[in-house]
Amino acid sequence: MATSVPKTMKGVWIEKNGGIEELQYRTDIPVPEPKEGQVLVKNEFIGINYIDTYFRTGLYPAPHFPYILGREGAGTIAATGPNTPSDLVPGTRVAYMAQTAYAEYTVAEANSTVPLPESIDTKTAAAALIQALTALTLIRESHPVKKGDWVLVTAAAGGVGLWLCQLLRAVGARTIATASTEEKRQLAKANGAEVTVEYHEEDRDKFVKEVLEITGGEGVHVVFDSVGKATFDAVLATVRRKGSLVSFGNASGAVTGFALGRLAPKNIKLLRPTLFGYIASREELLPYADELWNLITKDNLTVRIHEVYPLEDVQRATRDIESRKTTGKLLLKP
Repeated sequence: MATSVPKTMKGVWIEKNGGIEELQYRTDIPVPEPKEGQVLVKNEFIGINYIDTYFRTGLYPAPHFPYILGREGAGTIAATGPNTPSDLVPGTRVAYMAQTAYAEYTVAEANSTVPLPESIDTKTAAAALIQALTALTLIRESHPVKKGDWVLVTAAAGGVGLWLCQLLRAVGARTIATASTEEKRQLAKANGAEVTVEYHEEDRDKFVKEVLEITGGEGVHVVFDSVGKATFDAVLATVRRKGSLVSFGNASGAVTGFALGRLAPKNIKLLRPTLFGYIASREELLPYADELWNLITKDNLTVRIHEVYPLEDVQRATRDIESRKTTGKLLLKP
C-alpha cells in the first residue's frame, strides 16, 4: 500500500439494524487495503442511494457488523492491489460502485471502477453513476424502448426518475410522469416528460383511467416503477397487451404475495432487475459508462444535485432522502 495512505479514517457505520440514530460517524475506522484486482479510492464525493436505507433497516441483510453503508463514490486512486487494469493506477480520477462508500477511503473492485474523462468532474460522476446507469440499462435491456413508445415513470422527480425522463426524451419516447407534488411533476416535465399525472393514493382507479385516456385506451408499453408496494397494483393496470412492468425499487415497501396468473390476460412481462445484473463484467460496464459521459457532455443532460452534505451530517442527509421531499442526487463529502 502507498505510504501516503493513513492508518485510520473518518467514516459512517452501523453496529446493528434500526433507525437513523444507528448511523455512527467515527474518526477511527481502519483504512482498508486493496487486494488482488482491487483499488483503494480516496473519496471526494459519495453518492447516497435509497438502497442504503434498506441495509440500515434490515430490509436487505448487511454482510456483517459493524457495517459501513454506501454503494458509490468518486475520487482518486490512492493505491492498487496486484493485477489491476493498466488504466487504473494511483492518481487516476475514477468513479466506482462498491460497498462501504461512506468513508474517506473505499476499496473497490476494478471491475466496478471506471476512469473519468477530463470533461467529467468527480462531483458529477458521483451524482450520476449508479442512477444514470440504472436508467440507461432499464431502457436498453429491461425493456428496449423504441421511439414513440408510451412509458410511465413513477417517482419521476427522484434520482433515477429524472434520468429516465431525460434519456426517454433522447430516444424519442412519450413519457408519462407521476410524482407526489405538483412541483415535482413540473420538474419531471422540465426534464423530458411529455405528460404528468397526479397519483391518487385514495383513488387508484382514477389514476389508471387517466393513464389509459392519455394512451388512447391502450395503456403504456412499459412502466418503470421504483415505488413498489404502494403503486404496484395501479401501474400494473396501466400496462397494455404485451407490455412490461419493470419494478426496480421498494421506496414504499416490497411487493409480496404476487400471483403470476395476473400477467396472463394481457401477456405482460414482469421484471425485477438490478443494475449489477447488467454490468457484471468490466467489458459490460465500460461501454455504458462511456455512453453516459458522452450523453452528459454532448447532449447536455442535466446532473441535478439536491445538496452536498458533510459526511458528519449523514443523519440529516438520510432523513432528507427518506422524506421523499428531495429532487435529484444527495451527496456526502468526507
